Amino acid sequence: MIWKFWRKPTFFIENAGEADMAALAEIHAVGFSEAWDEDAIAGLSASRGMSCMVARPYSAAEEPAAFVLVRNSGEEAEIITIAVAPQWRGCGAGRALMDHVVRHLQSERTQKLFLEVNEKNRAALALYKALGFRQVGTRKGYYKAGGSKPDQISNALVMELSLV
Repeated sequence: MIWKFWRKPTFFIENAGEADMAALAEIHAVGFSEAWDEDAIAGLSASRGMSCMVARPYSAAEEPAAFVLVRNSGEEAEIITIAVAPQWRGCGAGRALMDHVVRHLQSERTQKLFLEVNEKNRAALALYKALGFRQVGTRKGYYKAGGSKPDQISNALVMELSLV
């Protein structure tokens, strides 16, 4: 998508609907080796304390560009997953979602936001650091990319953002 380098699109954020679940499962499948199907995403979305939000480009409002699942338990919240469709990576969809999540949680007086990220996911790490997240832990060998060879295993970095 050559045009994305000339003019970044803007996105609107809304709660995911039942009709979005198949598209969200497709986005998740491209981004994760252990992907969730639409039933899993729908089930998580309907769970207590969970929110599922999508970013849609104003230029193509019918299909989600990205989505995030967030669990809020009062003082603390956690990003369960966030995924951006390949054609929308680098266009600001992930940033738009994260900015929205942070503002929403602050309005609910949530104090901390946590997430886990693959240590090899440089784009996500750059985004989270730009948002002010800091690493507070490591989960060794958490991600297994289809096997158990050393080059297929990576650590999860646990990150925290203070919302106060």
